[in-house]
Amino acid sequence: MIIPQNTTFKVSGIMSGTSLDGLDLAACSFRFAQNGKWEYAIEHAATYPFSPTWKHQLQNLIDADARAIARAHFDFGRLIGEYANRFHAASGFEPMLIASHGHTIFHDPATGYTTQIGNGAAIAAITGKPAVCDFRATDVCLGGQGAPLVPIGDELLFPDYDACLNLGGFSNISFRADHQRIAFDVCPVNIILNLLAMELGQDYDADGRLAAKGKVIPGLLEVLNSLPYYSQLSPKSMGVEWLKDHVLPLMQNEDHSTCDKLRTFTEHIALQISRVLTENRIKNVLITGGGAHNQFLIERLQAKTTCGLILPDHKTIDYKEALVFALLGLLRWFEQENCLATATGASHSSIGGAIYLPVK
Repeated sequence: MIIPQNTTFKVSGIMSGTSLDGLDLAACSFRFAQNGKWEYAIEHAATYPFSPTWKHQLQNLIDADARAIARAHFDFGRLIGEYANRFHAASGFEPMLIASHGHTIFHDPATGYTTQIGNGAAIAAITGKPAVCDFRATDVCLGGQGAPLVPIGDELLFPDYDACLNLGGFSNISFRADHQRIAFDVCPVNIILNLLAMELGQDYDADGRLAAKGKVIPGLLEVLNSLPYYSQLSPKSMGVEWLKDHVLPLMQNEDHSTCDKLRTFTEHIALQISRVLTENRIKNVLITGGGAHNQFLIERLQAKTTCGLILPDHKTIDYKEALVFALLGLLRWFEQENCLATATGASHSSIGGAIYLPVK
């Protein structure tokens, strides 16, 4: 299906990340110009924090029984629909469709499965708008990682940067190499930093101030940097299962202070990202995601690379992923490829996402 040129399309993108900050909603407009380039705007954006009950449930659903997971899938879809209605009423935005990432509970592409909860039928029923969701499943069924999916957005919306780096629960990067878009998860970020900050009664380490108080633990840093994942070739991606098996046990040593662990893991993040930037000769990188607000992390990263670190406006930092999922939903609506095999390792690129239509 051909996408009409010079026509404005309004789409709401909804993102729930592994760092559990809340539900990000972005009211986006897109226009496919005659020169073949995409123009976009984030017209409105908001984050709806999860209640303590939902936050606890999402953190622990990986260990729940089948009945609890099935119920959470529908309940979370209803929650998304209700927040979407609230967001649209407050902003006056009328989207043609809603694109929802859902919340990842399981992600193990090596054994052929991934699961994002947030039932699309519930979203469509509550909002009265077409809903696109379940973006990762097709790619996994084609032998891919099902991640990262954002690179198609980097390719179409942010082509002027050498690379795009997202600092969310995990960090992921995308860039062009050999005339194709390459992408992969680099290392954990906020999913670990937030867990450590919670030990000190904070939801997150604001500006990295807690980490800045600590000292690097050389032995822990060495073990972290030696994890086999970092020597694997791309495409590759991380999931909570991998984190629980390989990273969390290393962070539970009670002989070290939490601030020292925060400092050490911040150093680990900076080292892993700077290594990727250097190895791939990246000259400038657009940095988005919650970790972009971590001043100490950015300082440590800049200290380890000559690459130009570009921090855009706060709306782009906080809502770029929601923006890109809005684009993914629009591409799915017009039956255009929205998942790049060069980024995921699938047998070929694909059109990902299931569409749920409301009853008229």
